[in-house]
Order: sequence, then C-alpha cells, then structure tokens
Amino acid sequence: MNQNSRGFTLIELLVVIAIIAILAAILFPVFAQAREQARATVCLSNTRQIGLALEMYTQDYDETFPIFYAYNTEVPNTTTRAWAGDPLHKGVEVELLPYTKDKTIFACPDDQGGTALSDPNYGCPGRTTYASCYGSSYRFCHGVFTTIANESSENNSYYTTTQINTLAGLAYPAETRMMRDEMFPWFGTDAKYGYIPDYYTQWHPRGGGVVFADGHSKFVVSSAAFDNEVVCPSGGRSGQIDPNAPGDGNSYGTYYGLCD
Repeated sequence: MNQNSRGFTLIELLVVIAIIAILAAILFPVFAQAREQARATVCLSNTRQIGLALEMYTQDYDETFPIFYAYNTEVPNTTTRAWAGDPLHKGVEVELLPYTKDKTIFACPDDQGGTALSDPNYGCPGRTTYASCYGSSYRFCHGVFTTIANESSENNSYYTTTQINTLAGLAYPAETRMMRDEMFPWFGTDAKYGYIPDYYTQWHPRGGGVVFADGHSKFVVSSAAFDNEVVCPSGGRSGQIDPNAPGDGNSYGTYYGLCD
C-alpha cells in the first residue's frame, strides 16, 4: 500500500465548495437572463405573426381594422361567463384566428397575469394569465381598431359609439401602435398608464413588444420611445397631452388615455 496517499483536508474541501459557490453566483444570473431573453424572443415572434395576421385581415376587409374588444369575461349585459376558449367569448384574437390558425400565439411566455384577474366582476378568479382569462396577453389599441356601438365591448360593457377605422385613415401607419404587450416595466412606476396601484405586475423586466399599423413589430425598452409612438389615427402620440381630456381620472390626461 502507498503510505503517501491521503484524502482531502477540510481546508481543501472548503476551498472547492467556495469556488463552486462563486461560479454558481456568477453563472445563475446569466442563465436566468438567457431564459428571459428566450421568452422575450418568443413573445416578439408572436407579435410579428399577429401583425401579419392583422395585415391580411385589413386587406380582406377593404383596409378596415377589426372590431375592438378587450378584457371580456362574459357576454355583455348578461351573466353568462365566456372566458377565453369558450364559444361565446368575444375578442380581437377570435377575429384573427382564421389567419393565425393558432390560439397559442396570443399567449406571451412572460404573461404573469395581474391583480385584475382576481376581480370577480372583470377578471377570472383562479386563472393566472391574461391569455387564459381574456384570450390574449396583448392589448389591442382602442383608438386604431373599429368601434361598433352595442357590439364592441370592454370589461363586459358595450360601447355606445361607432368609429370605423381604416389603414388609409392613419396619419402615420409606420409609427402607429396597434397592439402591445399588456405590461411594460414603466407601468409600475407612473400612474399615467393606469396600472398602479391596483393592476400592475411585472412581465418582461426590460420592456415589451409592440406591433405597428404597417405590420412591423419591435421590442421597446424605454418609456420615452413608448410615449413617442402614435396611438390615435389623426397622429396623436401616446405621451402627448390630450387637450380635450375630461379630467375625470380615467383619461390620464394624454392621448394614451384616449386611444390606447
């Protein structure tokens, strides 16, 4: 037997453990960032496909945008529940389904839901994502889509006005936001977006996907860029002051409040 062989000393073992701990501390955040980047990439790919579907829809309907619906969990003016996936559910994603052929592209991998889902009147208690409750992780912008009185609905209530919007009627199609991720990081720090204090939950940590009226999409990473996007057909930009804002606490004082 070799009398010189020996095992690890306690000091050597502790050094190895310390090195492993340091490597883990360095690599785990990198892995987490890589996973988040992958989710953001999938989400952006979804928005691009939805943008193409919207382009095909408008070409088939004389450049008219789909009828606007948002956040519906029941048939308006009834007590019949119609959550996402149920036959009676109304949403823009239902109108686009003949073009997308796939409901899953309306679900962002970073859809973390939000406190609105627990609301018994406007949410889906027990459901954990916007896609599973409302049919889509993405907000279709009211100002760009077509509003039909007694048909368009949001939060289970009908709109009482009609506004037909077409691609030709947009002042700046390439700059006009027609769809976005539901949550952006800066929604949690500024009340003008209408999400705090009650409705904000972080999804992407860096920004969110946006689809523009000419069909292109991009991942927006600053509130300045977001606020500079056009949201109203006439050219009003998201962060600009709306001179006709009623000051009732619902319009947030900007064209974002009017048209997003």
